[in-house]
Amino acid sequence: MPFTNIKLFTGNANPELAKRICERLHEPLGDAVVREFSDGEIMVEISENIRGADTFVIQSTCRPGNNNLMELLILIDALKRASAWRITAVIPYFGYARQDRKVAPRAPITAKLVADLITVAGASRVLTMDLHAGQIQGFFNIPVDHLYASPILLRYLKKLGFGETVVVSPDAGGVERARAFAKRLGAGLAIIDKRRTGPNISQAMNIVGDVKGKAAVVVDDMIDTGGTLVEGLKALKKAGAGPLLACATHPVFSGPALERLKDSPAEKIIVTDSIPLSEEALGCEKIVQLSIDELLAEAIRRINDNESVSSLFV
Repeated sequence: MPFTNIKLFTGNANPELAKRICERLHEPLGDAVVREFSDGEIMVEISENIRGADTFVIQSTCRPGNNNLMELLILIDALKRASAWRITAVIPYFGYARQDRKVAPRAPITAKLVADLITVAGASRVLTMDLHAGQIQGFFNIPVDHLYASPILLRYLKKLGFGETVVVSPDAGGVERARAFAKRLGAGLAIIDKRRTGPNISQAMNIVGDVKGKAAVVVDDMIDTGGTLVEGLKALKKAGAGPLLACATHPVFSGPALERLKDSPAEKIIVTDSIPLSEEALGCEKIVQLSIDELLAEAIRRINDNESVSSLFV
């Protein structure tokens, strides 16, 4: 039998996305107060009865990452202590995911640490989207439903109606993602061979694949400072590709990202609302933001009704 006693809560990371998900599900947003004490400590109060309820906490761990992560953990703890039947952490953007392995001596594996924190706080399962590294699912000892934004991005790209198109991976690590994207778009595949000289610094070297005279779509999981993306776009333009587009699920947009993107040769930079955009970013004509509310709402509905979520993992 479906378990219908559903309650949805959110912190301060992305309340607009949470509201849209609630509208899709025809459910009210849970009554909770999430604020800071004068010294910066986070205080949470659940203002309604959730005993025996199937609860969902919708919270990206985007900037300010530490605050939003603590809000998520404290919300989960509050729900657990209020006797919620099940607690699902809905994390559209999973922060600290780039530190998923030791790349230097005495380095932490912070993605594993965050997974442990979420589990110990009391989460029963996790629903997330486009992890930076797929193996992070194995860092959890609870079920993880890993969704992809590609159906939403592909739907938009197909409406644009470009001719011959090639999907471009910005580095060797993203080839699997780009290949799956190209297959569903019916496009070719190319790879940017690059060399990274330091954190958030990369230099594109050459293009592997035929891009001349074709529409090129650079696909990645996130755009942080924009250095990797812009260098790749410049290399594609030099190789004769055009028009140029970029797709990414998570618009982190830190540091000089917006200035770089505005000056880039891309016609459109297509992202989702897993992370809310600033007013400046929303005002940029090149940036197109698509909503993932429908996809997340459907996943939440299926989890609540004890239905299979696997058909959404595409």
